[in-house]
Amino acid sequence: MEASIERRDAGQERAPDFFLVGHPKSGTTALYTMLRDHPQVYMPPNKEPWFFSTEIRSSPASRPPGTGWTPHTLEEYLSMFAPAEPDQRVGEASALYLWSRSAASAIANVAPDAKIIAVLREPADFLRSLHLQFVQVYLETEKDFGKALSLEQLRREKQVGFDSFWPQATLYSEHVRYVDQLRRYHAAFPKDRVLVLIYDDYRRDNDAAVRAVQRFLDVDDTVPINVVDANPSVSVRSPRLHGLVHSVASGQGAASRIVKRGARTLTQGRVSHGSAIAIRDRLLFSSPPPADQELMSELRRRFSPEVHALSEYLDRDLVTLWGYDELD
Repeated sequence: MEASIERRDAGQERAPDFFLVGHPKSGTTALYTMLRDHPQVYMPPNKEPWFFSTEIRSSPASRPPGTGWTPHTLEEYLSMFAPAEPDQRVGEASALYLWSRSAASAIANVAPDAKIIAVLREPADFLRSLHLQFVQVYLETEKDFGKALSLEQLRREKQVGFDSFWPQATLYSEHVRYVDQLRRYHAAFPKDRVLVLIYDDYRRDNDAAVRAVQRFLDVDDTVPINVVDANPSVSVRSPRLHGLVHSVASGQGAASRIVKRGARTLTQGRVSHGSAIAIRDRLLFSSPPPADQELMSELRRRFSPEVHALSEYLDRDLVTLWGYDELD
């Protein structure tokens, strides 16, 4: 069901003052968490509402388990911000808004004075982490990163994806069209209302990066920061076991009913939800293996034109920062 997105008149429900638009796997979850801790900021607990990404939201298929919920109407969306105090900056975080072709103009239509925060990461590292995330949340069936990349053209030609709620997800090259993505936001908002962070700066001095965001939002940048590291990349141990757990979690099939009945009998309420999740994650996931350096070099050569264009667009030497000047 497609949501109604239209501009609100003054005095009606309050729209966000700022948007953390992405990218995923670039520190956005940690930044969202740290901003939520600020007393002058309100961000709802529903991270990733995806409301303005109509390419995803308009699909009738359900979202993966554990990824939040998507409002269906503007009234429902704006109700997420009702608990905010009048003097708080109100924001939301949907890390797919930067990828989305529709989000920038849709956000500007509802919140024309909003501020935008984007985080960019070196393309090869970003895509490797994104692939691991997609495998983890059942968007990608191919566990091997190189093989998954090689399927992109076939997927594009056949107009198919693993999960129907977001069939374009595994067209990996579309995620690193950085200049096109930023241009959509600069076309909808003045440049001084769009803050572009570089993931390397964020990782090198987390505190300084968060302070810069606080100043951009015009909130007190002297408030103590509880630095967090959220949403780390993981590798799936067993795709077969992973698929079984997904069936159970999503309530699909006889396996789900049997396992849930057995779990209730065995635990009798003694294991908390958090503990159960931790046990599940230890069984399913491990630290990612080392990256295939030959493949990573190949990807960097492939995306070198994008990095050169981004360096010129942002007037910053990302070619040297990301090691693209050393490619053979």
